[in-house]
Amino acid sequence: MTGLLLGLALLGILLGAVAQAATGMGFSLVAAPMLVVLLGPREGVAATLVLGALSSVLPLVRDGRHAQPRTVAGMLVPTLLCTPLVAWAVSDLDVRWMALASGVGIVAAVTLLACGLRSPRLGTPTAAAAAGVASAGLSVVGGVGGAAIGIYAANAGWSPRVARANLHWYFLVQNSATAVLLGAHLPSPAQVATLCTGTAVGMVVATRVADPVIRGGVLALSMAGGLGLIGAAW
Repeated sequence: MTGLLLGLALLGILLGAVAQAATGMGFSLVAAPMLVVLLGPREGVAATLVLGALSSVLPLVRDGRHAQPRTVAGMLVPTLLCTPLVAWAVSDLDVRWMALASGVGIVAAVTLLACGLRSPRLGTPTAAAAAGVASAGLSVVGGVGGAAIGIYAANAGWSPRVARANLHWYFLVQNSATAVLLGAHLPSPAQVATLCTGTAVGMVVATRVADPVIRGGVLALSMAGGLGLIGAAW
């Protein structure tokens, strides 16, 4: 069973890296359930944060110049301010409940993204700040802070290239800061190699596959992972 879980975790890292490089988000949604099951809630979240930060490094070499610094800062500032408060609030939470909360958060977020939640109010600076706060909570509890930011990004009117650049910068800083706060879990050589492979594939996919196709695959995998995590925690 350990070998099977290890293989599933590497598969999650591979597919998550493809999604992250191709769309700007998706690593935590896809990889976190597998890593939490393999390593446990706390170590799984820590590993997701470190690998999630690394998954944005290479894509930024390509897309970083298209980022909007003020927009990214509008999401990051509330995230960085709220992350220590959330970490303190859940520090004594039972790991089983953390795993269950992670699974529920993933399923809820994927459902909202799949429904194509749209509103002019969800693309405003106030919505960006609210998304940053929600992302802080989801990231600390389950390493899945991308969903809240994804809802904002879907309503912000960004082009695909600008969206990737803004999201990569956001997740690089957020994941790094949260990993430092919670304690980093250093990835194994196999995990890093798998991440690099997935990132390279995702950078190619971004130019050859339509965004809706990629997005649909990410959501399907994320939903399956979230449901599996709920089942394992229950």
